[in-house]
Amino acid sequence: MAGRIVIEEITTHRGQPQRSALLIAQDSRLYLHREAGGRTLATRKGLVSAFLPEGYPNSVTADYLPFQIWDTLQGLSTYIRSMLSTQALLSGIGVGASTATVVGATFQWFLRDFTGMLGGILFTLYQGSNLDSNAKQWRLAADFLNDIGMLMDLISPLFPRAFLTLLCIGSAARSVTGVASGATRAALTQHFACQKNAADISAKEGSQETAATLVGMLFGMLLARLTAGHTGAIWSAFLFLTAFHMYANYRAVRSLCLNSLNAERLLIVLNAHLKTHKVVDPMKVATKEQLLPHILAPLSMRRGTKNTEKAIVFGARISSLQLENGLENLLPIVLKKYQRELYLLIFQRKTIQVLLHKNSTPDDHLRAYTHAVLLGNSEFRSGSKFNSPSVEDLENECLSWMAEHYSSFISQLKLSGWATDRICVPSTTWRATWVDESSPLEMKLN
Repeated sequence: MAGRIVIEEITTHRGQPQRSALLIAQDSRLYLHREAGGRTLATRKGLVSAFLPEGYPNSVTADYLPFQIWDTLQGLSTYIRSMLSTQALLSGIGVGASTATVVGATFQWFLRDFTGMLGGILFTLYQGSNLDSNAKQWRLAADFLNDIGMLMDLISPLFPRAFLTLLCIGSAARSVTGVASGATRAALTQHFACQKNAADISAKEGSQETAATLVGMLFGMLLARLTAGHTGAIWSAFLFLTAFHMYANYRAVRSLCLNSLNAERLLIVLNAHLKTHKVVDPMKVATKEQLLPHILAPLSMRRGTKNTEKAIVFGARISSLQLENGLENLLPIVLKKYQRELYLLIFQRKTIQVLLHKNSTPDDHLRAYTHAVLLGNSEFRSGSKFNSPSVEDLENECLSWMAEHYSSFISQLKLSGWATDRICVPSTTWRATWVDESSPLEMKLN
């Protein structure tokens, strides 16, 4: 008697194993049995697979879907508004006007593109290294600048004498938007990819954006046709969609829960640890982060979130140190204090200069930045055992804290879900070596 072989077809749609078909081999025959709704399930899975990463939701972080929903909605509003702003832009250039010339329109378009490209290069030069460490903030700022760019396009026909200037400002704003949005998207994709599936997530992001573009173009053309010639209706629709765009962007960025440590998140975690001896998890920290880059945030917001009284220059150059004020007497003391570390902390006026050794690792960088934040932290200063601690008193207390509590602090960070493999702060490629030849300890770190 021949044996009976049973093979089950199992789908992991939505992360839940589910049988969709059954293949039975018996008496030299094959029997295929499909579960009820098997074809429908397969079709639905195929459609979903075009927009969601393979293995969703287990293949991405928990904040992926909320962010993508709001991000798609804000993208939809952008594409609808772009039809209105493009319509105004083309009329300003002279499309449809008997007095317009091809050469004049081409020149204006050239200046528009040239200004945009130049703006993108300058933005990358001054803020490129800041985008990875502050992805949430620059993501929101990028869309805000996109709103400004569209607004410039829409109002440009109303001011013929300033048309070219407004055109160039709008182009520069959108160019900065493209740079910041692309860079932060790459950082967020790495965050979402909990199974190292960044390429799949990026591809599905492209599908989502394409679908939103198609729908947005259809609604945008319909809206442009309905509002053609009605200035009040155009502005009402544009302002409403812009308000929704800003709200959707706020909700998208606020839903993000990044577990990487940057300057602000480390400061929030460290302050809480100094008060309670506990580490707060990424979800709680996400609700306390400011959502605008430091250079764009109002002064009141900066003061509310920045408890570090002294600015930190991470990866400082030796040639940039101020050589006066007794630095020649300070260096031997500093070298002795940090003889076991691969970094040096030097007070210079209102800054803390962090010198990194050429052999330092990402773990050393996290330790060095934590030490610098602690040294300049008003929370730590207020808890000092001295009534009016001097710089030397604070340095000694910080060294003691780092020796006694830092290892425990890092362990608690890992248990709370934080990534401790690096510190996400703007840094430079400057490194140093140092040796105190007069010291009997022979602190040679070359």
